[in-house]
Amino acid sequence: MSFYTLFRNLTREGPGEAADVAWATAQAGLASDAAICDVACGSGADITPLLAACPDGHVTAFDKQPHFIDEAKARIGDDPRVTLRVGDMANIGGPYDFIWCAGAVYFLGVSEALTQWRNALKPEGVIAFSEPCWWGDQRSDRAQKLWADYNAMTNQAGVAARIKAAGYDTIATRRLSAAAWEGYYAALEARSAMLRPDADQELKAVLDETAEEIAVWRAHGDEYGYLLSVVRPL
Repeated sequence: MSFYTLFRNLTREGPGEAADVAWATAQAGLASDAAICDVACGSGADITPLLAACPDGHVTAFDKQPHFIDEAKARIGDDPRVTLRVGDMANIGGPYDFIWCAGAVYFLGVSEALTQWRNALKPEGVIAFSEPCWWGDQRSDRAQKLWADYNAMTNQAGVAARIKAAGYDTIATRRLSAAAWEGYYAALEARSAMLRPDADQELKAVLDETAEEIAVWRAHGDEYGYLLSVVRPL
C-alpha cells in the first residue's frame, strides 16, 4: 500500500518525543524493573526511552504490521530486555506494570481499549495513551475536514468522560508539544520529497493528502492536537 510506502524507514509514525515517555513514566511512578507493553509500537521509537525510564525492566512491543517490527528489530538489536511481536492490540497478554500506546488507541476507542486492557495490568498497573483532541470550540473548516473521518474525536472533557466510563481514574494529562509535531512532519516532508519524483498516481494522492495534513496543522494547530493521559483502574 502507498500509505506504508510513505511510512517506511521513518524515525516515528506519529507525533511524539522521548520527553513524553519520560513524563508519563514519571507520573506512573514505575519501578526500575517494571514490565512494560508498547502497544502499536511502529518502528520502535519509544522503546529506548521506555528502557531509559526502567533500565532493569522489560518491554514487550506489539505492532500489526510485520515490516514495522522488522524495522524495530533493526533499531533495537538483540537487547534481551525487549520482546518484539507481530500482534493484535486487542490481545496483548500480560500482566504489565505499564501499558504505553502512542497515537493508536483510536483504532479501538478510548473506553474500549481501556476495558480490554484492564486484565493485562498488574495490581496498581498504569496505562498511558495519546488521543486526538480538540482544544476548544473554535474549529476551522479546514481542520474539521482533516478529522472528518474520526467521528469519535472530542475535547479534553470528552476524553476524560471516556476514561471514567471505562472505570479508570486520570492521574495526569498533558498536550504533545509543537516540537513533537514539527519533528514528525519535517521527517514526513523529507520522505515525501524523496518519493514524489517516481511516485505513481496512488502514491501521489497519498503524498498530496499528507502535504495538506501538514499545512492544516501549521495553519490551525492551535485548534487540535494529541492529549497524553496517564490513567489507572479505580
